[in-house]
Formats: sequence, C-alpha cells, structure tokens
Amino acid sequence: MTKILSNIIWKKFKVKTIFPNIEKCKCGNAGSLEDGRTPYVGATNRNNGTMRYVKASEKLITKGNCIVFICDGQGSVGYSIYKAEDFVGSTTLKVGRNKFLNYYNAQFIIGALDKNRCIYSYGYKRTEPRLKNETIYLPVNSKGEPDYEFMEEYIKEREEKLKQRYQKDVTSRVMNLQHQVNENKNWGEFKIKDIFSVMVAGKSKGLNHLEQVNRNGVPYLGATNRNNGVLCFVKKEGNEKLIQRGNCIAFIRNGEGSMGYSIYKAEDFIATSDITLGYNNKINKYSGMFITTIADRVRGKYSFNYKRSDTRLQKEILSLPVNSKGEPDYKYMEDYMKYLEQKKLLEYLEYIK
Repeated sequence: MTKILSNIIWKKFKVKTIFPNIEKCKCGNAGSLEDGRTPYVGATNRNNGTMRYVKASEKLITKGNCIVFICDGQGSVGYSIYKAEDFVGSTTLKVGRNKFLNYYNAQFIIGALDKNRCIYSYGYKRTEPRLKNETIYLPVNSKGEPDYEFMEEYIKEREEKLKQRYQKDVTSRVMNLQHQVNENKNWGEFKIKDIFSVMVAGKSKGLNHLEQVNRNGVPYLGATNRNNGVLCFVKKEGNEKLIQRGNCIAFIRNGEGSMGYSIYKAEDFIATSDITLGYNNKINKYSGMFITTIADRVRGKYSFNYKRSDTRLQKEILSLPVNSKGEPDYKYMEDYMKYLEQKKLLEYLEYIK
C-alpha cells in the first residue's frame, strides 16, 4: 500500500523531545590524527559528513546509529546527517540518538530537520540550547507519538521506487554503450598549448559582486574540483558578459587544495579568473573526461608556493593515445570512456539487484 503523507496526522516536536540526550563529539584537532580506517566526520554535509579516514583511540570514538547535528562551520551549519557506523567527530558537531532510530526513519527525520537550516549562519551558530529547541513536524501514531514505523516504511517505499527507476534508466544507458576497445594503443606526448586552440581565463573577480540564486542560475566555477568545480549558482540577468561557453576543460591554476586539477564542463558558466579554459572543437564529454584524467597527473608538482601560472600550464605535457598519423585519437578516447562507463553501470545494476 502506497504511503501518502497527506493522509496522516502530523505534530510538532522539539528536538529535545525526540532526542532527550544530546552528546558532544570529541575531536578538537583532526590534524593530529594519522590516516586509518575510522571515518572522521567534520562540519560538512558532503560525503555524508566524512572528510577522511583516521586512526583514533577509543576515547575519541562516537558510536553510530545516530543523527549528527552540524552546529558550526561556514556553508554547512544547520544540516543534519545520519551515521550508521562508529566515527570520530569534530567538536563542531553534536549527536542525538533514541531507541527507535534506524537508517530509514532517520532519513525521514533528517528531511524534517534540514528545514531549519535557513535560521542559522556563520554568525548565528547552532548552540546546544538552540538545537534542543528546534521544532520539527513528524507523523504521529494513535497515541500522538512519532510514528517511526510509518517513517521507515515511507522511506523504504520511496527507495524501492527509485531503485526501479534507476534500474530502468541504467539498463537503457548500457544498451546505448555497447563498446569494446583495444587497450594496445600507441601513445604520444603533447603540450597543452598544442591541444587547445583557444585558452582564456575566467572573467569573474569573485563572488562578492554576484547574486547567488537557488533556481535558474548560472553555474559559478571556483578553485575547487568538488561538484565538478561548481561553488554555487548565480543570477544570469545582468551578468551575460561574464558567461563563457561550455564544452571545454577548466584548468585550476590557483587555490589551495585544488591547484593543478582539471575538470570538463559541458554547460555554459561563469568562472573565476583563477581558472583557465581550454577549447578544442574535437572534444566532447567523453574525450574531455579522458583528457582531464591525464592532465590531473601533474597535480603533485604544484603547491601554494609554486603556482600553476599560465606559462607553466601551456607547457604541461599530456600523454595521449594517437592515431596512425601520430595525432591525438579523440575517437579512441571517447570510446574508451564509454567502455569504462558501461562496465561501471553493469556493476551498479548487479549491486542494486
């Protein structure tokens, strides 16, 4: 039977009612931890909060099957995430748990909690008193208590529908990617300036003069390789002169943490001047991703004190497959990436079955 939200009774609860005991996470200095196998959860809602994996003593471990409240941290304060496994958490986080909580009803509760996101900012933190007094609306049972069973069944039902839709979509994509490639291929070396006939810098001097929007905006590319370079979306009207066309490779020349990376951009965008854009009318999504994978091998030679200047960028060497004329074989690159995509999609299909 389909679970319909409009057919149920809702009630308002305070967080402290749902989670009587709010715990504090214990790690104040993640930089001192060695790499290991325990998730380190910080003030981010990306990757379900996991920033890296660390080796940690038992006293730093927070037990899983809980909801993590992000209480501080620019960009993510106010979000909540569910952690099934044990982890090490930053002191910017707090944790709530109760005996009814599991993976499925937690996803429902997080959706309700995240509606409070807008009340917080970097200057208005999610202190423990504020957190405890947050209100959320939840479905209730005949006793007026949170209906955890309904929440669980609702999420399971939605998950199953998404799996079926995903399976249908992936099967269709696999049918269109019937590719085999010969991996015994000749390779050649090319300077970046010889691959891209046009190389131009991004036009934006920063985000301060641009209005950010949630819908119908233009992607804004910054010095990051996360989210395929997109920091946010900005208003299109009035900024048309800053927009640059897609189907290009964006080379990140500056920016601590991502300098030296490259990303393929299909759509039009606005980019910071810390990025140089390379255009070649022979590339597309697939060959573009092949080239960025090769280009990223230079990542290790750049640092905060040794930047990827325009001159250095143009002289970088790319090793690429070549055709019988010794020219870059863009068709082979495209077919190879389609072949890899096909293999990965088949793995996904097997997994969801």
